[in-house]
Amino acid sequence: MTALFALATSLLWGLADFGGGLLTRRTPALTVVVVSQTIAVAVLGAVVLATGGWHEAGPQLWFAVAAGAVGPVAMLSFYKALALGPMGVVSPLGSLGVAVPVGVGLVLGERPGLLQFAGIAVAVVGILMAGGPEFRGAPVQRQAIVLTLLAAFGFGAVMALIAESSTTVTGLFLALFVQRVTNVAVGGTALYVSVKRGGAALPEGGRAVVVAALPALAFVGLADVAANGTYAVAAQAGPVTVAAVLASLYPVITALAARGVLKERLRGVQAAGAGIALVGTLLLATG
Repeated sequence: MTALFALATSLLWGLADFGGGLLTRRTPALTVVVVSQTIAVAVLGAVVLATGGWHEAGPQLWFAVAAGAVGPVAMLSFYKALALGPMGVVSPLGSLGVAVPVGVGLVLGERPGLLQFAGIAVAVVGILMAGGPEFRGAPVQRQAIVLTLLAAFGFGAVMALIAESSTTVTGLFLALFVQRVTNVAVGGTALYVSVKRGGAALPEGGRAVVVAALPALAFVGLADVAANGTYAVAAQAGPVTVAAVLASLYPVITALAARGVLKERLRGVQAAGAGIALVGTLLLATG
């Protein structure tokens, strides 16, 4: 159960990242975040009303609020780091966020078996390689490294926090709703400040471009929500150390999606990383 839901998480996050990456080529990143998450809020609000999730309100929702506040900061830090580049350094470093939930699991007393420890090590190496690390070239700006590590910590923190935000399915719907409302509040505030400072809220072509992209924005927002939900289920069903690593395979999915849709050629290190990550997955699933 843990492996199944965690792998579903990596699939959903990978596709959401791919879609978000495509959208930010034409639309400001903050606008993509705010619009996609607003759609998710509307859908989750309807689900919470239909399932009676409001009755699950309790102190644990503060974990969802924290996850909602950290998420946009991590995402924007990551986008900014990608802009400073190079992507071949930023992308693999961003995957280091898996260390946060794994560390939390170990602190809470989880002790994976020897085979699972081997699977964790192999999978993490594969994840880093799948991002296409660059081993030579121009020096990387220190700001890019700092922003990437901030983003990685944020992504890992969201995984750890959302896993603690509920204990029931209906409670999970409410927690995800609260998380997304906070996402919109934080992202919307950042967008407002950006516009006040002269930044653009709309892409070239104006509102019509955003309206035309609504189906894609909805997919990104809802896939991200679903990924958070499947991860929470995976983390509650089994060891967080296993769930976190398997859920962090999303860079492999993003790379494969770019290969299949955009016909981007996988570098040798990426192809090798995908294969190594698969080996790590098998070790974790069978351990």
